Amino acid sequence: MDDFIGRAAELALLRKRLALVERTGKGAAVALRGRRQVGKSRLVQEFCNRAGIPYVFSAATKGASPVEAVANFLRDLRESDLPTDTALVPTSADGSWPNAFRALAAVLPARPCVVVLDELPWLSEQDGLFDGALQTAWDRLLSSRPVLLLLLGSDLHMMERLTAYDRPFYGRADTTVLGPLNPADLADALGLPAADAVDAHLITGGLPGVVRTWPHAMPALDFLRQEADDPAAPVFGVPEAALAAEFPNPDLSRRVIEAVGAGDRTHANIAATAGSREGALPSGTLSPLLHRMTEEKRILAIDEPVSTRPGKPALYRVADSSLRLYLGILRAVQEQARRGLPDAGTRLIERRWTTWRGRAVEPLVRTSLEFSALAGALPWPEVEAVGGWWNRRFDPEVDLVGADRAPVAGRVLFAGSTKWLASPFGTHDLDALHRSARQIPGYDSATSGLVVATLSGISPDLDPRSVDLVWTPGDVLDAWRR
Repeated sequence: MDDFIGRAAELALLRKRLALVERTGKGAAVALRGRRQVGKSRLVQEFCNRAGIPYVFSAATKGASPVEAVANFLRDLRESDLPTDTALVPTSADGSWPNAFRALAAVLPARPCVVVLDELPWLSEQDGLFDGALQTAWDRLLSSRPVLLLLLGSDLHMMERLTAYDRPFYGRADTTVLGPLNPADLADALGLPAADAVDAHLITGGLPGVVRTWPHAMPALDFLRQEADDPAAPVFGVPEAALAAEFPNPDLSRRVIEAVGAGDRTHANIAATAGSREGALPSGTLSPLLHRMTEEKRILAIDEPVSTRPGKPALYRVADSSLRLYLGILRAVQEQARRGLPDAGTRLIERRWTTWRGRAVEPLVRTSLEFSALAGALPWPEVEAVGGWWNRRFDPEVDLVGADRAPVAGRVLFAGSTKWLASPFGTHDLDALHRSARQIPGYDSATSGLVVATLSGISPDLDPRSVDLVWTPGDVLDAWRR
């Protein structure tokens, strides 16, 4: 399998910015953010390799002093193919970013080139003057030259702040977010049929570091069984490293993420599990933590019930399905592998997989329906948001709700059920969907449609005309191909 997978749209965007630099002779800046292990550095390295022009790629080191950071940058600059004269690059550093950027400007070639600063938030952490120095250097030294400046970072909140209106670099860089590889990319790269490609996406989270270890055409459960005897396998190591990077200490944040990963979804349940002998975490403590992990860290996602009335409670989940799988199943499997008991780990996977997958696939199904709706490929052109619905008792809990907006809709266009099992969707399932859908505020059985998302199709005894749309693994993949 090729080491580089997918990313056609992202490469095209970078080529477009480079074409602008080549056409105008002026500089352009792009701030590229994305969570750890999503492949930012690999994407940009591939772009530089294909561009065939001089470039410097400098990656920051977390915790380095300003003197070390500047010295590392100057070393990377000197060893790159960018300088017109390497003798002009200082061999010693004084920790001054203005001086470092002046050295960069002094050796830029007259033809287009690329400058990459990776893990930019770490540079800002080390030196409070860095952002201002970057802005000044861009305005006075770099923006008038044919240079494409690429700013990369994994701390999503700090990368957003870099170009915020009250920050020095505001208005100077285009911003883009790099997400995981999508299920269609995985299907093409791994040679998997649609159902296995969906499973592969749930297991890997679309993270290239795990995807690259997946043997061609190997089904999902076979892959997990193969990895169960290797405690250092990337399927364990990548989410473990992401968890350690975000939460290096066993503090409250770590307890909260582990509570959510173990299956606690409501504020009350998370508070109880992440609490102590003194009782549940107080709301005044937990609420800011949840806000930080959803709005700033983006390690958690929050789902709200979709209907024509405001609803509660909100539900939390681990945003990255590979980390969700690690916390829910694979950490215990890894521990068995460390003890030399891979068969015990395999049995644990086989015992928990079906239930875990049935819940984990729901956000992916919702996203695929939403993409298709926005592309005009669903029977309901008004649909702009797809979520779920539940009441305070979670009786019922409806998997799919398509609406004109969310979470408080003007109209509910469809309701649906996700059955991601080996058995097909049958008449009993349809009866349950009818009963549940009627309780959704805004659902009208005369005008609202019914959707069935199913791994194994519909039962032969079910009249296909009784539902408006059957959504299969192939449809999930097609949503990313439109």
